[in-house]
Amino acid sequence: MHWRTTVPRFHQLLKTSHLCKTEAYASSSPIPCQRLASMWVPVKHKSGGGSRPKKKVYHRVHELDKVMDLQKKPVLILQLKSIIQSQKHQSLLLRDLEKEVGFVQKWNFMAVIEKYPSVFYVGGGNRTPPFVTLTEKAEKVAAEEASAKDLMEPNLVKNLKKLLMLSVDCRVPLENIEFIESELGLPNDFKKSLIPKYPEFFSVKDVSGRDYLHLENWDSSLAVTAREEHLVGEGISAAFGFGKKVRISKDGNFQGPHAFRVNFPAGFRPNTSYLEQLERWQKTEFPSPYLNARRFDIADPKARKRVVAVLHELLSLTMQKRMTSAQLEAFHSQYFLPSKLVLCLIKHPGIFYITNKGARSTVFLKEAYDGLNLMSKCPLLSFHDKFVALSGRRETNPCNVMHSS
Repeated sequence: MHWRTTVPRFHQLLKTSHLCKTEAYASSSPIPCQRLASMWVPVKHKSGGGSRPKKKVYHRVHELDKVMDLQKKPVLILQLKSIIQSQKHQSLLLRDLEKEVGFVQKWNFMAVIEKYPSVFYVGGGNRTPPFVTLTEKAEKVAAEEASAKDLMEPNLVKNLKKLLMLSVDCRVPLENIEFIESELGLPNDFKKSLIPKYPEFFSVKDVSGRDYLHLENWDSSLAVTAREEHLVGEGISAAFGFGKKVRISKDGNFQGPHAFRVNFPAGFRPNTSYLEQLERWQKTEFPSPYLNARRFDIADPKARKRVVAVLHELLSLTMQKRMTSAQLEAFHSQYFLPSKLVLCLIKHPGIFYITNKGARSTVFLKEAYDGLNLMSKCPLLSFHDKFVALSGRRETNPCNVMHSS
């Protein structure tokens, strides 16, 4: 009996010891941080009169956490639509569903088929094997996808060029682009259907046994970040703020050509010292993400701020302004990203948000969201919303899925 009560206590002491070590490491940073659920976030420390500091608080953005929860059913609906459309006769035998999605996922799809008869029709019986197909209404809406993809193509080409322009050698391994093809909105067969259509922009070349997508011609007109376009829209020029005193507000935002839009999580109350450091950082000039990273020393504060700009731009190129941390890490070499990339992200809780909801951690560009809603949607996402609405669900921003060719 004594052993059963001692072991949990022993593990609790080990856990406490580990947290003490990580907190000690965090205290050496200019901005205090806290470890919780595999993430670090800046926190406000209060102390006085010799009393112990108040317990550190982890600030979650519940709306963005909920976005990940709400995407689960729409993902299944859209995936099943794509699977059905990929079949020769636009219908799928239920006995073949397991071959398409695996034994475990089969039951999740079966539940979706049963729950949404307005989208999926089940036929067959007696001597005919049961099959699932789209309802007549769903087929009419699904026919609009081709038009949405046509509208997407110019933007896909532009974003693919920008993706290559961000890299140090204007080339990226093809497998890395395949890794984020859904996030960019690229079709599954983009290597055959899109790349060959634009030989003046793209080429695929073998480099040390790996296929790389190369940029054929640099386009200076595209070497402008989404952040800079936003500043121009607000009438803020490169000379804005020079010669006059501009103070940062309590919400962390600063009107200047080198500032990022900041949105602190609810309950986060930065103290004066934190705001002063943030003000200096917001005013710091930094090189464009489209300049070659080899020209800069990563130890330079300007170069470190440039890394934030690179991550900001990379997320801006995606349809839903979010990527998994593993997807960001995949571009480590091509973009000269720091080795502790996650730590870089969470040091800026007003710009990025990392959620552990879902199968893997996901990084959001916070300024792109208003609560649960993505503020700007491409034609393909608008189509996804319209198709998912057939099920009677009102949730928006379904996760990207594999698109059928």
